[in-house]
Amino acid sequence: MNSCSADSAEGNENTTATEQVVTSYNYNASELETMQLINEYRVSIGLNALEKNNHISYKCEEHNKYMVSNNVVNHNDFTSRSDNLINVLGAKKVGENVAYNYKTSEAALKAWLESPGHKENIEGNYTHFGISVTTDASGKKYYTNIFVKI
Repeated sequence: MNSCSADSAEGNENTTATEQVVTSYNYNASELETMQLINEYRVSIGLNALEKNNHISYKCEEHNKYMVSNNVVNHNDFTSRSDNLINVLGAKKVGENVAYNYKTSEAALKAWLESPGHKENIEGNYTHFGISVTTDASGKKYYTNIFVKI
């Protein structure tokens, strides 16, 4: 079981949109459940619930496809994803959690909350989030969860 978090990136307010906003994303049950659990946790400790964003989830899915096809769990190209969210959505801050081989949304969230870096992202000063949960050919799940302050 693996999980890791990336340092958050601060947005540059002078960037311009250079890419198209993805407005459609088909969420699977694991994705919806994980988002609900994260929001329930945030609200339980007095934080705002985060708004689901299809473009962010699309960027998460792109990273999951990369991790599955390369058989890795990492934050490769996080800067590129962060820059895209800054440019396209006007993000001021971006954080990312990834995890691998957790069978349930509850298990993935529990692992993130037991890790200081992941917990910091989950409890961070964000307004929106997206997620992708992708199952590979052997049945193992890859999770990418991106948090954004807009």
